[in-house]
Amino acid sequence: MSGAEFIAATAAILFMAFLAGWFTHWLISRITRVTRSDMDDLDKMAQELHQVEEAHDEATAYFQQREAALTNKLRETEAELEAAMDGLRNARAETEELRAYVERSKQTG
Repeated sequence: MSGAEFIAATAAILFMAFLAGWFTHWLISRITRVTRSDMDDLDKMAQELHQVEEAHDEATAYFQQREAALTNKLRETEAELEAAMDGLRNARAETEELRAYVERSKQTG
């Protein structure tokens, strides 16, 4: 093989490699190309996701507020129950004192 034939063969191989690379690049870009409708769908999904996140945040805030209100009401109810139990305890003690007084009065009288 002469020098000219070697150069021509090498040039042909390099040109074929270039064409193969270019074709591969074109094929990959064709397959992975994002269309306008795909972008519109992504924008729509992003907006919907944003709306859902806002609704979630609002629901979370509502339930935290509701939980705080219910916790406050529970504390008030527990305080009222404690006061009622104290009143009942005092009434029972007073009743026992009156019974003891009545019995002492019957025994002396």
